[in-house]
Amino acid sequence: ALFRGAKLAFSLARVNPATLIVPVRNHWNKDFKPGKYPQTEEERVAAAKKYNMHPDDYKPYPDDGEGYGDYPQLPDVPVEMKDPYYPYDNPELKRNFNEPVHVEYSLWSEDRFGYSEKPRFTLKYQLMVFVGVMASFFGIYYALEDFKIFRPVLPKQLPGDGKVHYTFESK
Repeated sequence: ALFRGAKLAFSLARVNPATLIVPVRNHWNKDFKPGKYPQTEEERVAAAKKYNMHPDDYKPYPDDGEGYGDYPQLPDVPVEMKDPYYPYDNPELKRNFNEPVHVEYSLWSEDRFGYSEKPRFTLKYQLMVFVGVMASFFGIYYALEDFKIFRPVLPKQLPGDGKVHYTFESK
């Protein structure tokens, strides 16, 4: 299969060389890559303008080697907590045109977990219920371990004990 794929690629390259050149040239879109971390105030204002933010609201991620560059540090608000009645440009994603998305957008999208909601039960209550259920199951198992339930069986009752009825029975 590998050789057939290579043979197909070479035949396509002979017919139309752009089939190999275009994917290589357009492998990485430089517009998606964040710029360098802003060092001066002018760079900071330019980065805020690049991400359509007010310079007072713009705060980049700290330059700790993670590679976020000049990307803005947005609040940790899941998409599901945004106002559903706001007239968004893209209401399915609750997003406006050219609005920067969170770095962890794959975790904050509406079909994922969002921790901004207050849970129905506290973690202490959840732990107590879990331990209580497990302890009660263990207690029932331990208390009833000596009482085995099985189907009572008697020895086979055949007509004429000791008489061979089939050829495959031992004598």
